[in-house]
Amino acid sequence: MAQATTHGATTAAAPVASEPWYKVLYIQVLIAIALGVAVGYFYPDFGKSLKWLGDAFVALIKMMIAPIIFCTIVHGIASIGDLKKVGRVGLKALVYFEVVSTLALVIGILVGEIIKPGADFHADPAKLDASKVATYASKAAADSTIAHIMALIPKSFFDAFATGDLLQVLLISILTGVVVTGMGARADGIARAIDTAGQVFFRIIGLIVKLAPIGAFGAMAFTIGEYGIQKVVDLAWLVGTFYITALLFVLVVLGTIARFAGFSILRFLAYIKDELLIVLGTSSSETVLPHMMTKMRRLGCSDSVVGLVIPTGYSFNLDGTNIYMTLATLFLAQAVGADLSIGQYATIIVVAMLTSKGASGVTGAGFITLAATLAAIPNNPVPVAAMTLVLGIDKFMSECRALTNLVGNGVACVVVSRWEGELDARKLNEVMAHPVSIGTHISDVSPEPMDTEGAHAPKAVAAQ
Repeated sequence: MAQATTHGATTAAAPVASEPWYKVLYIQVLIAIALGVAVGYFYPDFGKSLKWLGDAFVALIKMMIAPIIFCTIVHGIASIGDLKKVGRVGLKALVYFEVVSTLALVIGILVGEIIKPGADFHADPAKLDASKVATYASKAAADSTIAHIMALIPKSFFDAFATGDLLQVLLISILTGVVVTGMGARADGIARAIDTAGQVFFRIIGLIVKLAPIGAFGAMAFTIGEYGIQKVVDLAWLVGTFYITALLFVLVVLGTIARFAGFSILRFLAYIKDELLIVLGTSSSETVLPHMMTKMRRLGCSDSVVGLVIPTGYSFNLDGTNIYMTLATLFLAQAVGADLSIGQYATIIVVAMLTSKGASGVTGAGFITLAATLAAIPNNPVPVAAMTLVLGIDKFMSECRALTNLVGNGVACVVVSRWEGELDARKLNEVMAHPVSIGTHISDVSPEPMDTEGAHAPKAVAAQ
């Protein structure tokens, strides 16, 4: 146990030697995003043709997400070795997710009522072209509680990996982890094989993530070329309100939670700067899931908590998506001159809490959940066709949703680790002392091997 702590402390003990600026990932991504904006603005047709670069990068990452989540969760449950503890950690994570997610929904409503971003829009519902959002509306119409439950079950064990559905992967991963744990010593060989496979997948991701600047360049060039900056200017009040609300949520709400957990939210943002920039360029938090898990381990969170909280958070802890859904709903209601009752507000919160589950950080998923939320409001005075008002800027909003979701999941992992008494306070403090240099270094390092005997269970418990 002492050895594990010493190793962790050594990893994060001091700022690493600097390297040439042009080799630093977050600088490469920043330059790529700036170039993408320039190309999309000055050469929009060429910018639109570069869409495949961003799509290819996201596809490369997503092909590895399912096996990484499977290996991580199975190993995490097996390393705990106590199914009661697995249930306890899972319950704590879900309680945290629901409380903070509900708070995000309420904040979206409060800001919408105070700022009233759509009050002066004066849109005529009769003149809105519903055909532009027909696809989203049809998907939302098929959404229901039963549909959500059935969607959890894959057609076969391997179908979840083929489709990449995170909720299905979570289900089979938890079931496998529980069974492997229950088999005891007989499953040691399986546990070691899964651990080794996980290390292989993480190393593959380490190679793929080096292509992040190319993916960010293509995605940003397409976004500006296809939608144009003018779309943002036309609805700047809504876009600005959403970004400011999300920023305040991160700094105030998550910042307060982080302070109670023993770290600074600003230093944490500096620590995950590389991941934030990649998400900004690709509009999907899935692209950094493996690296986020590595960084949370290096931050002092126990391996078992990271393996359970981060993957489940991608489906159940979507703070940015929740803020967007309530704020956008109020914007649309104000834009068409509709008044919502207290009962309808309550319905929006409940429905949004359900429809947001499973969005999984996928680009554009928030727009479908918005359609589902609108469709479920009783005696709804806001036509789904009103979504055409925000269709052109949804891509820009998607980036902010993904960024907020990512930060929220990172904070949740630290909180649950501390809640479990498995947060290495010394390691956390050492990393937070040099978040920029250590965070940059970790982005280029494969994860340290996981001890299948459970060495990554409690380490240097924080008792603050």
